Amino acid sequence: MQQGPQKVGIKLRQSYKRVAQKASIKVGRYLHANQKRRANRELKFMRVRLGRLIRDVERKLEKTAETACEHLKKTIRKARQIWKQKRKDPDYLYSWHAPEVECIGKGKARHPYEFGVKVSIATNLRASGHKGKHFVLHAAALHGRPYDGHTLEQAVAHIKQIIGKVPERFVADEGYKGHKLNEPKTRVFLSRQKRGVTDAIKRDIKRRSVIEPIIGHVKNDRF
Repeated sequence: MQQGPQKVGIKLRQSYKRVAQKASIKVGRYLHANQKRRANRELKFMRVRLGRLIRDVERKLEKTAETACEHLKKTIRKARQIWKQKRKDPDYLYSWHAPEVECIGKGKARHPYEFGVKVSIATNLRASGHKGKHFVLHAAALHGRPYDGHTLEQAVAHIKQIIGKVPERFVADEGYKGHKLNEPKTRVFLSRQKRGVTDAIKRDIKRRSVIEPIIGHVKNDRF
């Protein structure tokens, strides 16, 4: 927000660059020490300065060239959205450069939240082919943070479209508990499941973690 106006020749009354940086560092320290009142005070300080910056740029925008105005107007719209947004707003903006990012609750004590987009990935349990390869049979981005169990039907339909038949057995993590899959020939087993599990199925459940390194490769490899 500070660099955009300066690039097109708008001289800001004050950029707040240094004070905003100090306030941001303080927020991190206060939250780490569980001092939420002090952290909220610094966040309010930053919000007030952002409002001043937006109004300053809008006042001086009228004297700027039309081509530069269009780019700056987009920046101001995004900044105003951040300035106005509240905690439970549906279109909450978490990242300036990646507006598609969402807050995903993990339910873990150490990492209660993750920021990104949910992704559904499926692979074969047993390695196939003469070199023992695993194939990514399904991969889809799930915007809107849907419940994992509700995405299973879409994954099964996609796999059926690719390989021409529905797999007889699915092994998923516990996030898929409560799924409503309408496939009579397919059985779904969850991690740590005990009921209705034979020795062969137990071995398959233990192999569910084989997908974790595959997910890592899908995230990081450049094809």
